[in-house]
Amino acid sequence: MKRYLVGGAVRDALLGLPVKERDWVVIGADPEQMVAAGYQPVGKDFPVFLHPQSKEEHALARTERKSGRGYHGFTFHTGAEVTLEQDLARRDLTVNAMAQDEDGSIVDPYGGRRDLQERLLRHVSPAFAEDPVRILRVARFATRFAPLGFRVAGETIELMRGMVEQGEADHLVPERVWKETERALSGDGRVEAGYRPAVFFEVLQQCGALARVMPELAALSGVPQRADYHPEVDTLVHTLMCVDAAARMGMPLTVRVAALLHDLGKAATPREEWPSHKQHDNRGLPLVEQFCSRLRVPNAQRDLALAVTRDHLIVHRARELRPGTLLELLERLNAFKRGAFFDQALDACLCDARGRLGFEECDYPPVAYLRAARDAASQIQAAEVVAAGHAGVAVGEELRRRRTRRLQEWRTTNEGVPDDQT
Repeated sequence: MKRYLVGGAVRDALLGLPVKERDWVVIGADPEQMVAAGYQPVGKDFPVFLHPQSKEEHALARTERKSGRGYHGFTFHTGAEVTLEQDLARRDLTVNAMAQDEDGSIVDPYGGRRDLQERLLRHVSPAFAEDPVRILRVARFATRFAPLGFRVAGETIELMRGMVEQGEADHLVPERVWKETERALSGDGRVEAGYRPAVFFEVLQQCGALARVMPELAALSGVPQRADYHPEVDTLVHTLMCVDAAARMGMPLTVRVAALLHDLGKAATPREEWPSHKQHDNRGLPLVEQFCSRLRVPNAQRDLALAVTRDHLIVHRARELRPGTLLELLERLNAFKRGAFFDQALDACLCDARGRLGFEECDYPPVAYLRAARDAASQIQAAEVVAAGHAGVAVGEELRRRRTRRLQEWRTTNEGVPDDQT
């Protein structure tokens, strides 16, 4: 019985990155021996045990065989006769197929160390094609390690493309697609220079998987926009620039999702109207609903994405709005009830403005303007309306009237021109 440190812990240590968790594989043992040694069994699909002291996961070495479609279609075999090399052969990428002996020696039968040096993400064997989740994982690994100069090997992209053409990607369950997407978008909390969530979607687009798992997003590719507003022209390029802008500014996941989905309506613009997209806000709402329903996107992310899709155009021209229209916008964006929602909606609109070629650091006055407008209107509260003798539905009507008048006063003074541009 011998144990080896495997997977991400070995990879990250060789890259000089912090190791967050450690997984082990055990060679030459069976479940009974593990229990006798004090390990606690926890695996459902195959034998996994917790170390009696460290509580780190230890899995018995195993081989696997494809027995059906999708990523559940596998049968596993464990036994004392399974070798370390056989266990490592079933892993996805060479950089994840290395092991470390307890004396510190690296076992690398598939060239993972070489691929680390060459900054390549390359599949271990043709068996990679048996598990469609690996398409998502490779896209996420490419995103995570892009700041270090990693890229997906050409032969691996070709293998993934073949998987898509054979229908393997069609067996990905929505929850898993969105889980991997969230991890790529958030970067596990990363805000470091060079982290680009867009890489995840670019890799999926390269291998053809984006059209299968996110057709609404893939449909944006090749849709032109007015070059005077969008020098990058292509709508998918703009959308991914918005997502990268959100990451660059350290925005939360909800804002990054809203930035990803806000322009889906441009794919529904009739070709004869290109490159103009006058109704893309309204056309986008059912597409956002469809996207979020199919992929089981959490309600908080869906709600913000819908609000930003609906109102980002009017936010862009906030300074032109009359007081009554301005108040309606503030109310729709929950400025008086859900302050965080309102602020995040404005942040997503800022990402839209900065997700353009040459405008990555542009000033965006609507954010400060609308926050100041919210603060001005908030000076009028329902309590004073009630104290003035109003009751029932008349309270809401009078509150809106007074807030509209306050915004009119605010706009005609220097209060309505905040100095902070973002």
